[in-house]
Amino acid sequence: MFLILVVTMFLAGCLALPIKDPYSYSSAVGQGVGTPFASYGEGRITGVRVWETNNNYYYYYYYNYNSNNYISGFQLRYGNTWSPVFGNEGSVKQVMELFNDEAIVEVSGKYNPADYICYLVLTTNMGRTLSAGMPNQISFNFYPTNMGNELRILSGRFNGAGITSIGAHWGLVDIEGAGNSTLETHIFGGNFTSITFS
Repeated sequence: MFLILVVTMFLAGCLALPIKDPYSYSSAVGQGVGTPFASYGEGRITGVRVWETNNNYYYYYYYNYNSNNYISGFQLRYGNTWSPVFGNEGSVKQVMELFNDEAIVEVSGKYNPADYICYLVLTTNMGRTLSAGMPNQISFNFYPTNMGNELRILSGRFNGAGITSIGAHWGLVDIEGAGNSTLETHIFGGNFTSITFS
């Protein structure tokens, strides 16, 4: 009888332990108008393309310089397959091919709350970066809350000219079963809140 009580207490204690969610979401920044998007694909992200639009203009009275550079679109490659272009292809394209065992572990940049994402930097676990746009306006920095997680999805909104908001979804990738993984995204109130990979 005492053994049954001990086993029951042990099992109840195990069930009471909090289960750490292996996925996290970095809330979107930016104006957030336009068409919603969420990248998708099977396996690990293996490549990135980012387009920027350069609308620089100069005002020489008092030597002021103004820049209206912004991120016009991007595309992620999952395994060997490129996702659709989210936004549009601007004037300048930046490309980064990821190495084996390389993953994106930080998304940072700057945004103008009145219009577009101005600057985007993607950093990998090997210290490499891809940057596009002009570093002006308000800063943001996204990273996973759990050690070992990597970028799985970029979501947000875009209009006819560029990306107006961006958020990041982080999770684990099952490398052995990456070719057979399925993606299930739950949307609550317009926000992408949880991701399940099986």
